[in-house]
Amino acid sequence: MKKEVELVIPPEFINDYSYQKNLAAKTLKLNIEGISAVQIIRRSIDARSKNPIYHAKAIVYINEEPVDLTSPINFQPVKSEKNVLIIGMGPAGMFAALRLIELGIKPIIFERGKDVQARRHDLRAIQQLGEINPDSNYCFGEGGAGTYSDGKLYTRSTKRGDVNRILNILVQHGSQKEILIDAHPHIGSNILPKVVQSIRRTILNCGGEIKFQSRVTDIIIENNKVKGLIVNSELEFFCDNIILASGHSARDIFYLLHKKNIKMEPKPFAVGVRIEHPQKLIDEIQYHNKERNQFLPASSYNLACKVNDRGVYSFCMCPGGIIIPASTAEDELVLNGMSVSRRDSPFANSGLVVTVDENDWKEYSAHGIFAGLEFQKAIEKIAFEAGGKTQRAPAQRITDFVRNKMSLSLPETSYIPGTVSSSIHEILPKRIAESLSKGLLLFNQKMRGYFTEEAQMLAAETRTSSPIKIPRDPESLMHIDIEGLFPCGEGAGYAGGIVSAAIDGERAADACVRFITPL
Repeated sequence: MKKEVELVIPPEFINDYSYQKNLAAKTLKLNIEGISAVQIIRRSIDARSKNPIYHAKAIVYINEEPVDLTSPINFQPVKSEKNVLIIGMGPAGMFAALRLIELGIKPIIFERGKDVQARRHDLRAIQQLGEINPDSNYCFGEGGAGTYSDGKLYTRSTKRGDVNRILNILVQHGSQKEILIDAHPHIGSNILPKVVQSIRRTILNCGGEIKFQSRVTDIIIENNKVKGLIVNSELEFFCDNIILASGHSARDIFYLLHKKNIKMEPKPFAVGVRIEHPQKLIDEIQYHNKERNQFLPASSYNLACKVNDRGVYSFCMCPGGIIIPASTAEDELVLNGMSVSRRDSPFANSGLVVTVDENDWKEYSAHGIFAGLEFQKAIEKIAFEAGGKTQRAPAQRITDFVRNKMSLSLPETSYIPGTVSSSIHEILPKRIAESLSKGLLLFNQKMRGYFTEEAQMLAAETRTSSPIKIPRDPESLMHIDIEGLFPCGEGAGYAGGIVSAAIDGERAADACVRFITPL
């Protein structure tokens, strides 16, 4: 027999099985000798009081052995001669490949960047030398942008697919089992590369192919049907089915689609800055104590408000993390955040962004479908100029930003290339800067102490999501005009994070197989 129970656990006992077993027995008024196991299936932190606690949902097994929470998939070598070409090996591309293998179809992945190990050299070059490899950086390479930029797995896309299935596959390939029970699961940029390598081995062992440093330079189309790809301007690969999972920063793919007269649409997105506080300050605000309990993780926050009918919100919050350069070209400056599994950096950072739409990029209307993208690029280039044409980030204390005055000094930062005192008002469009200023004061009402001279803003955070959407039929998930082309993931405008992109990749694979083998 088994019973479900809600447990309230002090932080110091969150990993104490004996305590939890005794608590479950007491809560259910059972004899502890009759309890075979207590299995936590969900947990979250309640920090509303001065003494934060864990709320845990648990299954109590009575004279019965527990069932393993993990559900590994038995991936088998593909035997079918049919295959599917996949552009991109980010979350959408990887999970599309795994799903194809599960369904007996061979995936062939083309990834413009390098494998995770070789990629490290190029990341070091960005951080220490400001040198950018346009095909191998924090955005491009095996595993996509998520591999080295955090690994947060929280998603609201629960209606689009099975989130637990995605988490189980990640655990099967080396992630911590805790992601199956945490309300806001996180892997960490130190563990994700190993998970990605394990997924690669599964794909290869099952007969799939992965071609690194293989930039797609053309899509072969005849009579509005895909027929194959040209890679690195010379190699041809023929296939009637292509999953497009190239990510939101692969601008050359957008230009290629436009050149091929493949329909796309402009899409709203958000731009702003990275805001950085001392982690100790965020802990003090969130946990209501001067010192964080050693058994509690670095605290996070999620803030949102409306300013002049615009959304202003925190994005990709990295407790105990660092800010990183996510630029993909030599003449731009783009920032992102990451943290390792321990989240032990003394800094907390988050994107702080404002929603933008076609009214914001009217001056770029001559660029047609790419007006929003050009607006995005313009901010990145201004930030690059303000940083001295290097990867040093223009920065300003948030108190000085609101007062519109230069910062005479800047706080310490986690951003390795360094910062330059600048006016963020001169980097962001006026309407965006004004919304951020008002938003900061509103956020301080929700988190007293958030607005402080100890915090600073670094510019620019522009790659929150794709500025382009690639329209597809809602049922077949195929492009509305091009037969055999299945756009998916963040780059196509259908996802916003690792898990949602993985779910969409699986959906694209399912749709592709239905097209290949119709009933």
